[in-house]
Amino acid sequence: MQENTRLKIGITIGDMNGVGPEIILKTFQDNRILDFCTPIIYASAKSLEFISKELHYAVSFNHIVSAEEAEPNQINIVSCWIDEPKINFGIKDKNIGRHAIMSLKKATKDLKNKLINVMVTGPINKNCVQSDEFSFPGHTEYLDKELSGEPLMLMVSNNLRVGLLTDHIPINKISEHITKELIEQKLKIIQKTLIEDFNIPKPKIAMLGLNPHSSDGGVIGKEEENVLIPAIEELKEQGMLIFGPYSADGFFGSNKNESFDAILATYHDQGLIPFKTLSFGQGVNYTAGLNRIRTSPDHGTAYEIAGKGMADETSFKEALFLAITTYRNRKEYQELTKGAIKEEKLIKTK
Repeated sequence: MQENTRLKIGITIGDMNGVGPEIILKTFQDNRILDFCTPIIYASAKSLEFISKELHYAVSFNHIVSAEEAEPNQINIVSCWIDEPKINFGIKDKNIGRHAIMSLKKATKDLKNKLINVMVTGPINKNCVQSDEFSFPGHTEYLDKELSGEPLMLMVSNNLRVGLLTDHIPINKISEHITKELIEQKLKIIQKTLIEDFNIPKPKIAMLGLNPHSSDGGVIGKEEENVLIPAIEELKEQGMLIFGPYSADGFFGSNKNESFDAILATYHDQGLIPFKTLSFGQGVNYTAGLNRIRTSPDHGTAYEIAGKGMADETSFKEALFLAITTYRNRKEYQELTKGAIKEEKLIKTK
């Protein structure tokens, strides 16, 4: 794929009965966005034309067969299905979920084959997408199977970055999943992505405790003493700037988060509740640790407002720009690293 200043952004349509198509179309109502990227939406021309008409958006599309045909300064659509599903805003529909997965699979294939530079995914309903062909809790788990690397869900809003040690796991199963090896793996992923994708040379990372008050020295649970603290201490010995475990209830309230480049929460709601409270709908779900860039808005399908023209596109727009920024940061880092290796080899041969 030939590279230019405008990256090819693959966009999955998500659940078409939700707000996904609306936030996508609203974003590209601003033609200035096309100065920064070449969007490629994975759906079908008829579906998007129906939605844009229902929402009263004057949008023109460039219908293409392959991402290779995408034209700059246009909203490109790669057709992913022949049949046209009935779209009913605000309704859960497994057939609509099936089409959302068709979009995701096609875009992921193009991402793997470097026909697009990055992928931004529209919101899906996790129940509606389940089938014999797709039995993943969400995007992250599917991309873990399809792409190289070890994924980590990292929520991003300006300088606030919250990663998850465990993500889509029932509360009563969390403790049994937390191991020293997993903690070390996830903290190393965060450090790597902060260095390579966010251009932070020496990142400072905080770890939250699992139990209330980080167990109060072992009084309320033993995970901190037996697992979290040994993992943190070992990584410190390797030169990483890891601190904690901090008591989760007071960490954000006392603004400790402002002293760190990223925070690793032990489970989903521990990280996402404060993140979404502080980010005010402007956050981005960034999948760290993979060999390709994927971002997503930090909200779901929002069926209750779908089709009413009320959805806020800010989070999707932020996801799009973060995908562009992190791709360029990573590419620059790789080029600098290659240059440094070549220089070192030349010095050794002299």
